Amino acid sequence: MTQPSAPPIEISFPLPKAPDTRIHLSLTIQATSLLLFLTTALNGDTSAVPLGSFVYAIPDRINAGQALSTPLYTSEPTLEFTTRLAKLLAHRTGKPVYVGNSISFASAGMGGTVEEEIEGFKKVVEVVLEEVQSSGGQRVVNGT
Repeated sequence: MTQPSAPPIEISFPLPKAPDTRIHLSLTIQATSLLLFLTTALNGDTSAVPLGSFVYAIPDRINAGQALSTPLYTSEPTLEFTTRLAKLLAHRTGKPVYVGNSISFASAGMGGTVEEEIEGFKKVVEVVLEEVQSSGGQRVVNGT
């Protein structure tokens, strides 16, 4: 008998240096895995966003400091960010992770610089790990 699916947690927060651009995330926390979808939107924008990358990552049981990943769907502008995020979350939570990402930093304050992307990445990780911890005290490893 399978357990019922937990409802997704939906959160929206502004990019750290671009308050008019918001990251929207939908996080489903299961006993055995995480499912995360990310996108960005300007305040008041209701236009459709193109599908980004979708990556699966699992903790590496042999090398505890690593995670293994495979892209299930690729979109070049979002692939690297999605892969890094999936691997980090798999490592930190000790669970398999599915990440779908169509975040665009092009509308950020400085046009999508590396610094803006890093700040957005850190904020997503912070929010997701807080939700995982508060959902039942699952393992979250500190550090990178």
